[in-house]
Amino acid sequence: MHTVVIGGLTIGGDAPVRVESMLKTPVADVAGCRKELEALRKGGCELVRVAFPTKETAPMLEVLLRDATLPLMADIHFDADLALRALDMGCPSVRINPGNMPKRDLARITATAVASKAVIRIGANSGSLNNKQIEDAQGDRGRALVEAVKEQARLLLDHGFQDIILSAKSTSVRETVVANTLLAQTYPSLPMHVGVTEAGSGMDGLVRSTAGLSLLLAQGIGDTLRVSLTGPSIEEVKAGFSILRALELRMSGVTLISCPTCGRKRVDVAAIVEALRRELDSFPEGLTLAVMGCEVNGPREASHADLGIAGAPKGVVLFRRGEKIAECSSLDISRIVEELKRVLEK
Repeated sequence: MHTVVIGGLTIGGDAPVRVESMLKTPVADVAGCRKELEALRKGGCELVRVAFPTKETAPMLEVLLRDATLPLMADIHFDADLALRALDMGCPSVRINPGNMPKRDLARITATAVASKAVIRIGANSGSLNNKQIEDAQGDRGRALVEAVKEQARLLLDHGFQDIILSAKSTSVRETVVANTLLAQTYPSLPMHVGVTEAGSGMDGLVRSTAGLSLLLAQGIGDTLRVSLTGPSIEEVKAGFSILRALELRMSGVTLISCPTCGRKRVDVAAIVEALRRELDSFPEGLTLAVMGCEVNGPREASHADLGIAGAPKGVVLFRRGEKIAECSSLDISRIVEELKRVLEK
């Protein structure tokens, strides 16, 4: 499989599925962008898309490119001059729609990208489909998305440019899955970015994104992902890594599992989980922690956990891989969390 490199970040091939996001702060607000980029960096984000809407914002983008600690991708929709400007400033990747640009300009863009070893991401979403694409696909918007991306890919490939990332997104999970499955079959060697666009906010947004991404990632489709949520960009990154952990594709961070509780519970599982969640940054990468409500099914059901807590008649028991290793007679949540950390250090 063909791989691409954006600012030292390898995408495609045997590289892990990358988690990316997009700045919610306008590029004109350099201080705000810096603050958001730093939060994304600390959260593990690996690639950040930045809207580059006008030539007046070029100096601001140039400052961000100079200071960036994460690879950036300039997002441009219609203006070929902006794409060229971003590449000339040293932006390692741009996102464009080749169909919106004259062929002469596209030749200049691909030539500049080759010279600067930059990557071009192309793609379509359900809102950009035209009537002909939908009619040719006999009303199947998922297939229409594929045709739209193929039109764009041909324009770049005809110019001999191959450092491409493909993308096809819809608000509909079904359309997204159909489009990306067909694209993966059509271009098996090209890296793909996956996501459900305009997924929404809160639980609905998370469920919609997870449903679509899981169906694709479980088939091996997708080399980078974005969970497109209405909310802080760092929440998109957290959700992305959580999905990858659930699918056992990447074990970045700590996996925290807990029982749903029932009438047998002896401890406040929800409160302990929330207390541990605030401490996760202090635990080792790749660790699986379990919080179970009782000793009856606690250690057994969570026997795969590296470390766990289960309610007991006189407090809690701590276990490792299903085996009891310590007890704590207190039901004070802070004491339980401290005991867990002490056992982990030991």
